Amino acid sequence: MEYIQKLLKERADEKYGDFHSKLVPTVDRNKIIGVRTPVMRALAKSLVKDKSFCEDVLPDFLNELPHYYYDEMILHGEIISLEKDFDKAVELVEKFLPYVDNWAVCDLLSPKAFAKNSDKLFDFIKKWLESDEVYTVRFGIDMMLKYFLDDRFEREHLYMVRDAVGDDYYIKMAKAWYFSFALIKHYDVALGFVKSAPMDEWIRKKSIQKARESYRLTDTQKAELKSICTR
Repeated sequence: MEYIQKLLKERADEKYGDFHSKLVPTVDRNKIIGVRTPVMRALAKSLVKDKSFCEDVLPDFLNELPHYYYDEMILHGEIISLEKDFDKAVELVEKFLPYVDNWAVCDLLSPKAFAKNSDKLFDFIKKWLESDEVYTVRFGIDMMLKYFLDDRFEREHLYMVRDAVGDDYYIKMAKAWYFSFALIKHYDVALGFVKSAPMDEWIRKKSIQKARESYRLTDTQKAELKSICTR
């Protein structure tokens, strides 16, 4: 993958790499080239529009996992996210997820094809939430947050996320973000759950903290949430 690495290194920003490495402490700094997000997205879009690249280079790149550089993983995720065919997107995601080893690569992954196929997506999410891979579970929670917290929200989803497998920090943090958004978007239903459902206390408190930071909740709601933490 020398060609891909060359493209990335040509776009490197060392200071950004130094800064970004602090945000992904699980990644060796020597494996971070330092390509800024807008630059990476522009590169991904230009590559998938390049017919010769798609025919001659892309298949090998998508099959060569794990990649050595963090930025290669980011580029891989950005390319998957541009996929418009649902079945192909799921295939690429499931091949990629076992090699994801940090929150940043996990959280950027969001195929365009998922938006219009949430019914089909739901069964895959249920499987991801039961995985023994940390970032596969986190990805499943991310997808629940993105696609099932608006008109498709159901109370049972709160239990699905709570019961997602794993006690890793990055799974717990994803759960907290999910519950905080549930409180913001479906306050009454989520409040009852956060108040009474058995759950990890750290996740409960972090969910409330994040929800209380939102401007979308009233002062009264924020006070009510604060009272839960002081019970």
